[in-house]
Amino acid sequence: MLYVLDANVLITAHNSYYPIDRVPEFWDWLAHVAREERVKVPLELYEEVTGGTDALADWAKDEGNRSAILLEEQVVGAVVARVVEEGYAPDLADDEVEKIGRDPFLIAYALVAPGMRCIVTTEVSKPTRRRANRHIPDVCQAMGVRCIDTFELLRTLDFRTSWRGGP
Repeated sequence: MLYVLDANVLITAHNSYYPIDRVPEFWDWLAHVAREERVKVPLELYEEVTGGTDALADWAKDEGNRSAILLEEQVVGAVVARVVEEGYAPDLADDEVEKIGRDPFLIAYALVAPGMRCIVTTEVSKPTRRRANRHIPDVCQAMGVRCIDTFELLRTLDFRTSWRGGP
């Protein structure tokens, strides 16, 4: 299974519970599992992380981390269009398309390998939301894509601060 990460997974981890300077073990582990092809970040979402000037942007721009974490694929435009039409609405206005941003790309990367990829996001389901207000877990459900949160990923891939076997 390949876990495809939303940018908010990295941003929230750094800003809230695993700051790079306080819990470097998490970031080393993340690069490690990315090198093992277990987690990846699509270019469209990677750009959200590297657009800043903080320690997270620096971590992501580091060549070793970049080559590990970046999903080296081109998105299939027709699949992105399908996600927008079936997951959000077939008649979105330009401002609605702008509001959903890069989320359809994330879901499209999972759709190209059904059952082999899982989306990881910090967004939570809000099933009453419609059109451009839909959240990733709800669009994933509508599209038949598995979606989990950061903590389920950590349990599934068994993250521990002692993952290297050290103190």
